[in-house]
Amino acid sequence: MSEFKVKFRGVRGSYPVANEKYLKYGGNTSCVEVNAGGHLIILDAGTGLIELGTELMTEYIESGSTITERKPINAVILISHIHQDHIIGIPFFKPMHLASTKLYLFGGVAQDEKLETELSRLLFTKTFPLDLGDIAAELKITDLNETNYIILSKNKPPIVERVYDFYSRQCGDDDVVISCYKSFAHPQSGVFVYKISYKGKSLVYASDKESYPGGDKKLIKFARNCNLLIHDAQYTTEDYLSLYTPKQGFGHSTYEMALDAKNQIGAEKLVFFHYDPAYDDDKIDELTSVYEKDNAIMAKEGLEIELL
Repeated sequence: MSEFKVKFRGVRGSYPVANEKYLKYGGNTSCVEVNAGGHLIILDAGTGLIELGTELMTEYIESGSTITERKPINAVILISHIHQDHIIGIPFFKPMHLASTKLYLFGGVAQDEKLETELSRLLFTKTFPLDLGDIAAELKITDLNETNYIILSKNKPPIVERVYDFYSRQCGDDDVVISCYKSFAHPQSGVFVYKISYKGKSLVYASDKESYPGGDKKLIKFARNCNLLIHDAQYTTEDYLSLYTPKQGFGHSTYEMALDAKNQIGAEKLVFFHYDPAYDDDKIDELTSVYEKDNAIMAKEGLEIELL
């Protein structure tokens, strides 16, 4: 299945918002669905993950009349970091509570910590009726670092390889390759930036990162000539540089920073992402009119982009 499709499920930063002023762009926190080569890949697990889970459950039930006939749900979930707005949807992801589901969750935390331990502590043991060990799905949680590549091949579980081993292997034409690097331009323990590559096309997901004077050279090298750049754009420059409540050092970019990254990377398309929850539909409409000439798109729930 040679498809490479992206669907935005949650585009908001910091915390979800829910009232009539946020209906056009949506109020759910970060979650992007990617379907590439028959693999379901989910970027971050904010509240946008919940509705995706509901839809997957509907498809699962409709796929057969009995449990044994139904098509199991398999997914790879890539966590950028473990701030609450990026993981809060995990316990409420309905496929996690099916024994037939297989979930492969990747991410990273601070040195000497384990992702599985931190997710259990933050989301389950003290804050949810179930412990992580009570989840019915087959769940494998893997810690990543910058030297890792994830290879997705048809009808096989994900393979994690180090850079040296990856470059010495022959990837199949239908393999999906995921790489990452860690940006430390976000408190407390940095954030993973991900690249998904398939059949000569690539998507880069760079949420929750602040830029630098002259641009983020590490990102520019990592994302060079990507087809789609999804980039943090939480603040306007006015808010970022506010005399009274400046946002410098909060780990988020402005729209100008994201646009500069697109231009230096040579990205084919840019999607502004991770809006400040104070920015309602009217505010984002206003920003749309400012940046529409720059071949940049405002993310909104339900937005779909096809790379193949």
